[in-house]
Amino acid sequence: MRPFGAIAAALLTASAVCAAEIPQADRRSGYSFMKADTKAMQDEDTANPGMLWVLDGEALWRRKLGASNKACADCHGDARTSMKGIAARYPAFDKATGRPVDLEQRINSCRSNHQQATPMPFESRELLALTAFVSRQSQGMPIETGADPQLAPFIARGGERYMQRQGQLNLACANCHDDNWDKKLAGSAITQGHPTGYPLYRLEWQSLGSLQRRLRACITGIRAQAYDYGAPELVELELYLMSRARGMAMEAPGVRP
Repeated sequence: MRPFGAIAAALLTASAVCAAEIPQADRRSGYSFMKADTKAMQDEDTANPGMLWVLDGEALWRRKLGASNKACADCHGDARTSMKGIAARYPAFDKATGRPVDLEQRINSCRSNHQQATPMPFESRELLALTAFVSRQSQGMPIETGADPQLAPFIARGGERYMQRQGQLNLACANCHDDNWDKKLAGSAITQGHPTGYPLYRLEWQSLGSLQRRLRACITGIRAQAYDYGAPELVELELYLMSRARGMAMEAPGVRP
């Protein structure tokens, strides 16, 4: 198998110097690029491996813990009502820090401040499970991220980072996901990069994973230094990607190759 770098370089040799942003009317979920068997796995709850994390998250939602001996449900009640549409608005502006936070960070903030418990590590099964459970309550709802005017400068920075070439391969996110979508890279479809299904189950990982995990993998793939989990740069990139997917339907937990 040819290494990622060689494949990417060959694929993108004829790429335009500046990426052309995909028109709103032409934007598609990554689901639409998947093969029939992968779509079927996502569509059927009993076949979707990500639903195991959703079930774990439902149990965690009701579990009392921390010095306050509180559960998420003690404050928020029935997640089917209280969390409906919430994930479709993240990353969101956080007044306490004066910057955007993603859903994982908000969950950990609640855990620290209200449950008085230790924050969960990024990519831990517990944090992914709660994130998947909360996100599941927004399934089918339109993404609304970016409506808050306080987010505008952060969206702009995320957009600049999306267009910025970096790493030894001198590639930007846009070179793949705007200029070369619907082509193939190492046998897999290049999607438009809309994060409608996160957290999602990736067959390559044999696990559920966050959008930040995927972004870090892409950054490493172009031989650049990946940002730490929770870094402002990653959150801003998340924010930009979610804002450009505005109006598209939430579908977490998605399934991808």
